[in-house]
Amino acid sequence: MDSAGPQMTDTGTADVIARPPLLFLAALLLGFILDRLPPLPFAVPDGDLARWIIGGSLAFSGLALFAAGICNFLRAKTPVPTNEPTRALVSTGIHGWTRNPIYLGMFLVYDGIRIAARNPWILILPLPLAIMIRHGVVSREEA
Repeated sequence: MDSAGPQMTDTGTADVIARPPLLFLAALLLGFILDRLPPLPFAVPDGDLARWIIGGSLAFSGLALFAAGICNFLRAKTPVPTNEPTRALVSTGIHGWTRNPIYLGMFLVYDGIRIAARNPWILILPLPLAIMIRHGVVSREEA
């Protein structure tokens, strides 16, 4: 131990930049706020019934995937919040099909809302959101 510098302790947490649901909510809210600005130079295609069916189906699928991921964590007796220490590495069930079913579910819900709302800003924001989730959350969790 070096008494000259601060001591680091491993808390077992991922030390993510922010809670992932808050990042998704922030991106959605930002999209709706930006939608109040002058329109973008491109339009999102219309199609009322189709966009509600597709958007609703994506959102429902995302909620199901999200719930399956959380149930899998609960069965393994490991906490879902990223600010709590991990107790087990879950690689069975839905986690055997995709490494991050909870985040994938959140993206599907986001896309469902994006399609149903016909908001071009919400169409643009998933790329920076995905980069933030990948580097600010997932890479830290995997480390």
